[in-house]
Amino acid sequence: MFKFYQMKHTFQILDKMRCLRKRSTVSFLGVLVIFLLFMNLYIEDSYVLEGDKQLIRETSTHQLNSERYVHTFKDLSNFSGAINVTYRYLAATPLQRKRYLTIGLSSVKRKKGNYLLETIKSIFEQSSYEELKEISVVVHLADFNSSWRDVMVQDITQKFAHHIIAGRLMVIHAPEEYYPILDGLKRNYNDPEDRVKFRSKQNVDYAFLLNFCANTSYYYVMLEDDVRCSKNFLTAIKKVIASLEGTYWVTLEFSKLGYIGKLYHSHDLPRLAHFLLMFYQEMPCDWLLTHFRGLLAQKNVIRFKPSLFQHMGYYSSYKGTENKLKDDDFEEDSFDIPDNPPASLYTNMNVFENYEASKAYSIVDEYFWGKPPSTGDIFLIVFENPTIIKKIKVNTGTEDRQNDILHHGVLDVGEKVILTKQIKRCDSYLRLGEFKNGNFEMSDVNQKIPFDIHCMRICVTKTQKEWLIIRSISIWTS
Repeated sequence: MFKFYQMKHTFQILDKMRCLRKRSTVSFLGVLVIFLLFMNLYIEDSYVLEGDKQLIRETSTHQLNSERYVHTFKDLSNFSGAINVTYRYLAATPLQRKRYLTIGLSSVKRKKGNYLLETIKSIFEQSSYEELKEISVVVHLADFNSSWRDVMVQDITQKFAHHIIAGRLMVIHAPEEYYPILDGLKRNYNDPEDRVKFRSKQNVDYAFLLNFCANTSYYYVMLEDDVRCSKNFLTAIKKVIASLEGTYWVTLEFSKLGYIGKLYHSHDLPRLAHFLLMFYQEMPCDWLLTHFRGLLAQKNVIRFKPSLFQHMGYYSSYKGTENKLKDDDFEEDSFDIPDNPPASLYTNMNVFENYEASKAYSIVDEYFWGKPPSTGDIFLIVFENPTIIKKIKVNTGTEDRQNDILHHGVLDVGEKVILTKQIKRCDSYLRLGEFKNGNFEMSDVNQKIPFDIHCMRICVTKTQKEWLIIRSISIWTS
């Protein structure tokens, strides 16, 4: 019996040893397979990598030596920080103080035509002496052709030397080594490679320009290098900014074309510069601007009419192709923006959707729209303070809705504001006149009215079946 258990024990030991050998063999084979796979991958990678090692080494060295990406894309998460670019000052006198507005231009060599000098001339000629004290113009000569840059700098300094000396004009250049890769980029929108390269470089050109201008003024407006300006455009811009005090905005547009006449707070320029760099190869700059505005929570376009800047170039900077775009809202000499002093607006008309009364009084391109008014309906403006008015202009209807005008109505002005349960109003009114063809305009109001005006009232004198658009109410004060 003992021998039986001894033999059984011996067989169990042998069986365990056999299993151990199997497991050891499996483990060994597993290790061997992994080792061979590793070696195979190493060998394959060595063949692949050896072909690219030199290229990678050269590329890395080139990027580090030129500080590409190190300068351009460092700390992109810090959108408030400046981009580390060392600019070349081609013609400049250091700014003595921060100006009200900086006008930025970026220019490259064109195959046909050159409008840069005419653009700079227009900026200065259309500004008064007092306005010139409040502006600075920064020109970024962004072409990598040094011979072209030298010629342009010579022409600019000869024609505008006194503006350079006065610190109103600076000419700069961001060296090529600070630019990201511009070849082999994604062909979004099926653009040809040279078009992708052109628009991608343009985004970087503008980014470097914005970055430079971030601390030169309180506001910044971007122009292209083939633009004509409206007379006293700075005064018009200042009036618009003052009228929007207390409201939130990111971009104000003074032209409906491209990257012309787009105005920003200077404190937003670093973020916009980073934004253009981050997405430089994705789409053209004017498309990126729309996304930037939306991301900063300005939902709607805020554009002003008439436009202050007009595109005058005939040949594009891209391949010299024809570009006949014109802004039909541009007025060069007759632009006279109203003052529209602070006021509260009321109406008892049936307002359509969100076309509320305040939109008729805004300088922005928007309007009031109401359902058909009846006899006795009113549109009332109550000024915060008694106002001396020189001129009143009211326009109704629009180009595409020419019948939505006030067919029968009058305009009154009043004094002595009283407070009722619902609204403020004046206790007495004086009639100025009737609407004609949907419009009312009167000059020298202050010479015809013996009191400071507290209220202005539009009254409907006959029921109409057409809806009513009040496109604009413009008031010039003394």
